Amino acid sequence: MPDAKKSDPGLHGGGSTASSHTLLEGRLGYQLESALLVRALTHRSYAYENGGLPTNERLEFLGDSVLGLVVTDTLYRSHPDLPEGQLAKLRAAVVNSRALAEVGRGLDLGAFIRLGRGEEGTGGRDKASILADTLEAVIGAVYLDQGLEAAAELVHRLFDPLIEKSSNLGAGLDWKTSLQELTATEGLGVPEYLVTETGPDHEKTFTAAARVGGVSYGTGTGRSKKEAEQQAAESAWRAIRADADRRAAAAEAEPEADEQEAGEQQADEQEALAEGNADTPSNA
Repeated sequence: MPDAKKSDPGLHGGGSTASSHTLLEGRLGYQLESALLVRALTHRSYAYENGGLPTNERLEFLGDSVLGLVVTDTLYRSHPDLPEGQLAKLRAAVVNSRALAEVGRGLDLGAFIRLGRGEEGTGGRDKASILADTLEAVIGAVYLDQGLEAAAELVHRLFDPLIEKSSNLGAGLDWKTSLQELTATEGLGVPEYLVTETGPDHEKTFTAAARVGGVSYGTGTGRSKKEAEQQAAESAWRAIRADADRRAAAAEAEPEADEQEAGEQQADEQEALAEGNADTPSNA
């Protein structure tokens, strides 16, 4: 239904109407309890501006676990021969902010989110972190309202193309290549590996340290140099990816914190004004 995904001009501006909910529910394939769906769509910036309403963060926490479980279960069953490290790489290709944001954009999810004025003005409806968090909150809402089977069906419908795409990498997954791609994206330079070996010739143990720009980000051990370097690359990839995600989240959260502080200051001023008016004798 191509026309159904056109943004409704009435949706933008943080409003949540029955008609907009019906439109979103049609795309999800489930009719949800109204208050639960409203909460799933309520970003903290909107909550702060409207007297501390409940936000979607608890539902996001729940939905993240449901999404992770369904994707992990699918990968585990689909790849009985892959070791844990490669399964983790496949999952990371599916469950990440960028991938979730793209799925959210496919639903035009940004049109339905209740955002504060400040976040609205800085393009919050298309921010990857906000779209990803809201999608997880919606998955959490489907789980609470319809159960795990329905939530799993939704995850499969939305994410199976991504799972299939990631699975095409198969046994060709290479943490060293992934680390080099990541460090290039982050402008950190080319990784290097320092390898030491211990033990007799017939039973050597290799230890590798993955260094980028002179900084060691991860180590690994194995019965071969290749195995040790792969483990070190995986450890470094996870460390650098987590650091990059934290920086991105902090950069997006900074204007929200300023907005929250301004809102709290305004509330304090209004409270002080109200108290002053109450103390003023009436001339009546």
